[in-house]
Amino acid sequence: MGLEEIKARIRSLPEVAAWPEMLDLIERVNPRDSLAVWDYPAIACQAVGGEAAAALPGGAAVFCSLVSIHLVDDMLDEDPKGDYHRLGAGRAGNLALAFQAAGHLLLDDPAIPEADRAALQASLVRMALATAYGQGLDAGGVADEAEYWRVVEAKTPPLFGAALHLGALLGGASAEIARGLDRIGQALGRLVQVTDDLSDALRTPAGVDWRRPFNNLPMLYALTAEHAERACFRDLARRIAEPADLASAQEVLLHSGAFSYCAFKMVEFSQEARSLLAGLALADSGPIERLVDSHLAPLERLLASLRADKPVALSPGS
Repeated sequence: MGLEEIKARIRSLPEVAAWPEMLDLIERVNPRDSLAVWDYPAIACQAVGGEAAAALPGGAAVFCSLVSIHLVDDMLDEDPKGDYHRLGAGRAGNLALAFQAAGHLLLDDPAIPEADRAALQASLVRMALATAYGQGLDAGGVADEAEYWRVVEAKTPPLFGAALHLGALLGGASAEIARGLDRIGQALGRLVQVTDDLSDALRTPAGVDWRRPFNNLPMLYALTAEHAERACFRDLARRIAEPADLASAQEVLLHSGAFSYCAFKMVEFSQEARSLLAGLALADSGPIERLVDSHLAPLERLLASLRADKPVALSPGS
């Protein structure tokens, strides 16, 4: 099951096929080298003994959910690159609702047993509500690391957990196995959030995260942890529009321990996922093992770039 199959399934909905803005947003999502969260349902389906094709409704629903989440998140973050600038906030919000509804409709597939459809719908609803709550918390900002993790826990893991949960159910797994894969997905969601934070912190020119540095883990660390360059970083963080100041601030992230702390958390979350996987009786654990490995690849690339003295941003995981 590939991205083009997912897009085709979404485009098959009559309302989507007749809606140019929805079609445009679908087409603007391009394939990447790394696995995306819409790949999770097929991976989980295969892990529980099902065929990847059976997970197509789940992959399409997750794709729709992700587009909806990004449309809203860009407005909440006031991202200068957000689609709402060209669409208008009202139309962007309406499109977010449309994608969310399309995800539910895609799971209401007559080929799926009715009892299973109810469980799939409940999983997607729980994820959508949890994510919206987390986005609301994130928009309010954080003051310290405890608040940071509270926001992350609400905002990011639900989507990744639901993606594996949906795939497991579509593959015929028991409720217990599906819940276990959900927990693995949540651990990977935490890992992805740290990966994205680190990528945003190292990107040039400065991304939107620099506007609210306490909501970004490496920046939060550099602003609050005890290290020799903390005062310098606080000053630089207010001047990152200048390329030289941004470069200096990013150097502090590397020297202060912020990068090391993020790397530690990424490895910790991958180990959590592997520990959860070891306790699950799956038909084939290989797909999940490879999924976990794929989410550490950005860290390995960054470590290699640092040894070459050419720091690069990580590839986002979602």
